[in-house]
Amino acid sequence: MTLADEKQGFSKRLKEAMRKARVEPGSPTRIAREFNLRYHGDPVTTQAVRKWLAGEALPSQDKIRTFALWLDVPPQWLRFGEADRREIRATARQETATYRVETAALTKKFELLSESHKRMVLELVHALLRLEGKQ
Repeated sequence: MTLADEKQGFSKRLKEAMRKARVEPGSPTRIAREFNLRYHGDPVTTQAVRKWLAGEALPSQDKIRTFALWLDVPPQWLRFGEADRREIRATARQETATYRVETAALTKKFELLSESHKRMVLELVHALLRLEGKQ
């Protein structure tokens, strides 16, 4: 399999996973924005998403992992197209269960928010903590 075939295969699986997750693959700008809310590294550009969807480029493994968590598919399936459906679901559940937030990256992104959005986030966190009886 050539690199061009790998890129096309990834693009096809990414679009398939997006459709199943009810994420419209037709808007690279929206996908980049939603992706960046979930990704703890440097933000991706609309152009990068366009290339992934067109089969012109492959994202790095950490970005594939973020897509996989977001779209509820295993990263190895998203990247290589391997594994049967039962294995895919079990792996996705296991990876979601072991997901850990990088506090430093989260703090950095929080600081980029406007004051009104920071208040909203804090109110949401407080509400969730009250629901879980931890506040």
